[in-house]
Amino acid sequence: MEYRRLGNSGLQVSALSFGSWVTFGAQVNDDTAEKCMKTAYEKGVNFFDNAEVYASGKSELVMGALLKKFNWDRSSYLVSSKVFWGGNLPNQFGLSRKHIVEACDKSLKRLGLDYLDLYFCHRPDPNTPIEETVRAMAYLVDSGKILYWGTSEWSAVQIREAWTIAKQLNLTPPTMEQPEYNLLKRDKVEVEFLPLYSEMGLGTTIWSPLASGMLTGKYLQKNSAGTRLERKGMEWLKERILGHGSEQKHELVLKLLGIANQLGIPLSRLSISWVLKNKYVSTAILGASSTGQLEENLLAINDLDKLSPDVMREIHKIVSPETEATVQAK
Repeated sequence: MEYRRLGNSGLQVSALSFGSWVTFGAQVNDDTAEKCMKTAYEKGVNFFDNAEVYASGKSELVMGALLKKFNWDRSSYLVSSKVFWGGNLPNQFGLSRKHIVEACDKSLKRLGLDYLDLYFCHRPDPNTPIEETVRAMAYLVDSGKILYWGTSEWSAVQIREAWTIAKQLNLTPPTMEQPEYNLLKRDKVEVEFLPLYSEMGLGTTIWSPLASGMLTGKYLQKNSAGTRLERKGMEWLKERILGHGSEQKHELVLKLLGIANQLGIPLSRLSISWVLKNKYVSTAILGASSTGQLEENLLAINDLDKLSPDVMREIHKIVSPETEATVQAK
C-alpha cells in the first residue's frame, strides 16, 4: 500500500481507502462487512469512511461494532463521518452549529469512538452562514472530538470562503474536500479546484472512482483470449450508461475497455489507478459488496506503472478532451 499526505497536513492516508456507503447496514450483511473491513486493513488500508446519513445511522453502528471487535490499535487507522442529513425535523439537518455538534456526538456514540479523525460537511448549506459552520467545526477540533475537518461536494468558491474566514478568525481551517472524481467526471478536481491545491494545500478523499458502477468489471469475463465484453454484458453496460448520460458515454467506456484489455487489467483497476495518478488525490475511497471484489480493486495500487505517459495520453484523448486541453493550458 502507498501512503500519501492529506493535503498540507501531516496526516498519512492510504492511497486506497474503504467506505461503507450503500453497503454497511443495507446492501451487505454484517458478516460480509466484517470480512471486507478486515481484508482492507490487512492489505494496508488505514482510512475508513462513513456518514450519519448512510443507512440512517446503521452504517456507523455496524462499523463501530466491528472496530470494537477487531480491537485494532487506535493509532493504526482513521475513521471519518459526515454531517448534513440527520433527520427530517428542523435542526436535524444542515450545517447549523446545533446540528453539527449534536450530529458529531451521535456519530461518536454509534461508532464507539472518542474522536473522529476526519469530519466532513457533507454538502453546502445555503441556509447557514459559512462563518457559523466554520466556528462549529473549529469548536469540535478544539474540543478534541475531531482532528481534521473538511467539506464534501462544495464549490471552490465556498471552500475558499470557509478557509479565508477561518484564517481571519484564527480558527482551524478546512483540510480536505471529498468530491466525486473518475474518468467520466473530471472538471471539478482537475480545473475548478486547481488553484486551491497551492493556495491552501487542499487534500482530497475521492469518492466514486468507478462512476457509480459504470466503470466496474461486472460485465467482464475472462477467456483464453483475455478480458472481453460479452453481448449480454454490452447490453447491460449500454443500459447502465445511457441511464446516466448519453450514447457518447457508452462509446467512451467501450474505448476505455479496449485500453484496459491491452494492458491486461480489468477496466475497474484501470479506472482506479488512473485516479491515483493525479498527484492531488490523497486517497480514493473504494466500496465493495464482497471480499473478492475488494481484493481485486485493491490490486489497482500495483497498476500505476502500467499507466505510462503514452497510455495516459491515449486515455485523455478519449475522456473529456476539452478538459484535458484546459488542464494543459494551466
